[in-house]
Amino acid sequence: MFMKKIILAGLLVCMSSVPMMAQMKWSQQYQQYFDQYKDYAIEQMRRYHIPASITLAQGVLESAAGKSELTVKGNNHFGIKCHGWTGRAVYHDDDERNECFRAYDNAYDSYEDHSKFLSTSNRYSSLFKLKLNDYKGWAYGLKACGYATNPRYAIQLIDIIQLYKLYEYDDRKSSKSKSSAYQMGEYRVYEFNKNYYVIAKAGDSYRKIGDIYDVSYKKLAKYNENDRNAVLEEGDFVWLQKKRRHAPKEYKKRPHVVKDGESMYTIAQRYGIRLKYLYKMNDLTPDYQIKVGDVLRIR
Repeated sequence: MFMKKIILAGLLVCMSSVPMMAQMKWSQQYQQYFDQYKDYAIEQMRRYHIPASITLAQGVLESAAGKSELTVKGNNHFGIKCHGWTGRAVYHDDDERNECFRAYDNAYDSYEDHSKFLSTSNRYSSLFKLKLNDYKGWAYGLKACGYATNPRYAIQLIDIIQLYKLYEYDDRKSSKSKSSAYQMGEYRVYEFNKNYYVIAKAGDSYRKIGDIYDVSYKKLAKYNENDRNAVLEEGDFVWLQKKRRHAPKEYKKRPHVVKDGESMYTIAQRYGIRLKYLYKMNDLTPDYQIKVGDVLRIR
């Protein structure tokens, strides 16, 4: 019965997705969201067998590209309510007034809980019989299983995936070279740009992280072009080896568009690039003040 629904849904999307795509416009805010969280989605795909394209499309739609009230207040990227939840919560008007939604310490925890929410529920068990590259089947399956009440939810997901080519992340062979991660102690270690990094927690120091990975805290600070005694903020990138001169080659035609709150330093940290080379690639001097909307070469 479920597969019949999928087949019927496929016929519907053939008739309806073209006009919908014509209406949907490319958004820099959406693209920035995908650039920021694609590594999380790929990791979740490998661990839980959920297409990265589906995770990213749901995340950007449910969180309004990270700008929704739920996301800002509770790091909730997927609109998951409190059912059976014992952790921190935030309250928000949805189908009813003042409903309870799950809250997380960071975005990664939201992505992880989304995967567990789908993979451990009998409601969504039929989805895991689908192939990883069947994003249409997943989209219609999520709607059929009751993830969202919006009647166009599946079509919205499909349109987003197709417009931004998110299906490319569902190819495990090609995505493997882009990013990988493993757990070591209390941190996940991510591989990117032929280097390794961890995400700092509030109050972390180079000394603490250096002790875990047997790296001198002075060297660690030097790798990250920062003061050795700096107190790190939650979400800071900490590179475990010397950064490179530019981003990976796939970024040659994908410049970075500056968003609110970013600096040349935070952008260099995001891509694992030494700061002086980021300035050099863009013919900028260190006294240049970047602005929201500036387009920077990173390769």
